[in-house]
Amino acid sequence: MPIASPSSGDGSATSSPTPPLVRIPDLNAHVGAVVTVRGWITHLRSSGKIAFLVVRDGLGTVQAVLAKADVGPAIWDRYGQLTQEASVALTGTVRADPRAPGGFELTLSDVVVTGGSPIDYPIQPKEHGVDFLMDHRHLWLRSPRQAAILRVRSEIEQAIHDFFYARNFTHVDTPILTAAIGERSGLVSTEYFDEGTAYLAQTGQLYGEAAAAALGSIYTFGPTFRAEKSKTRRHLTEFWMIEPEVAFADSADNMRLQEDLVSYLVERVLSRRRRELDELERDVSKLEQVVPPFPRIDYTDAVEMLRTRGSSIEWGADLGAEDEALLVEGADRPVFVCNYPKEAKAFYMKENPADPRTVLCNDCLAPEGYGEIIGGSQREDDYDRLLARIVAEGLPVDAYGWYLDLRRYGTFVHSGFGLGLERCVAYICGLPHVRETIPFARMMNRLRP
Repeated sequence: MPIASPSSGDGSATSSPTPPLVRIPDLNAHVGAVVTVRGWITHLRSSGKIAFLVVRDGLGTVQAVLAKADVGPAIWDRYGQLTQEASVALTGTVRADPRAPGGFELTLSDVVVTGGSPIDYPIQPKEHGVDFLMDHRHLWLRSPRQAAILRVRSEIEQAIHDFFYARNFTHVDTPILTAAIGERSGLVSTEYFDEGTAYLAQTGQLYGEAAAAALGSIYTFGPTFRAEKSKTRRHLTEFWMIEPEVAFADSADNMRLQEDLVSYLVERVLSRRRRELDELERDVSKLEQVVPPFPRIDYTDAVEMLRTRGSSIEWGADLGAEDEALLVEGADRPVFVCNYPKEAKAFYMKENPADPRTVLCNDCLAPEGYGEIIGGSQREDDYDRLLARIVAEGLPVDAYGWYLDLRRYGTFVHSGFGLGLERCVAYICGLPHVRETIPFARMMNRLRP
């Protein structure tokens, strides 16, 4: 929307040049100059002769001051009509002020409303219940806390691409609709024309393995879907997953790549998003300890350790959230649990030659109660063993013909993992629930907004 030219105190147009449009973070380069800033009102207060406005533009926040004696009645009356979240164009002189948000302030000469906001804006500066805030998620995103979380998420996403690009990985896009499932449960299905049942992808891994045979080292990054009836603080039905797949890498290579990635992401946020971490009141001293190598615990040893700490877990069971938290209690960095029982894990994992009851896999468990953020494994590269596992799982062999071909035509040792983006963001930000880590959360009881 075009911005009206600054007006004089009596409301008539002036002949002065149109001030430049400036984003709030760039105000430091315009001290003493007249500029126009566009944004949304977050706070208003007035003493009767002096009025203060706080405005955000998506990149920063600035306080603006309007003096009744310095502007005409038309502009002063315009201020009186402002409301929370109205979009405005503010014109004024930039002044350095270390006490002001961001260190700069605008002394206003004009206020133009570009989009009004009713006085009954739903989210007020008071306590609201989580359900209310989630119902108004489209507006809740405007709060400083939620904006900080989304900036950290964006930084992590960019850091992931940078990490793999620097290591000569190729980014590969994999299907969202598939006939071949990667996990046993949590399927979202639909009928696909005349082709039968299709499933929303639970993982891009199977296709990533095919791409690794062509490109060597690849990663996928996209939405995945799990229809598990879980209402825990760690579960979403739609989430984003990063899944590298590396040719000629074994389980040990796989864990080294995982710890390098997690450490890099934490360091990247610490170095570039400290302001956001401060907004979230994150204890950064705990993040500063996240450096490789991460401790490694064999599953069998983990079960024994848990039982000494009061858990009733039996060998053969997968670790639950309480067991994961108990296992990493007091740890200053993530911990690997390796070599789970075959029955607890997916069909594509490589049998452990040292103990055929188990598979060559790992979970990467974050400290502070965040639990599993990565699951990885060496993949079964033997055609006959993979086929036997597919049959034993009761999966349709014809749907996996192309996947078995990867073992028929030039099989190779390879490994990969999946990092859940939302769980990683929750851990780095120190959030109690993953629902705040994604712009619009999809859970079993939430499809709107």
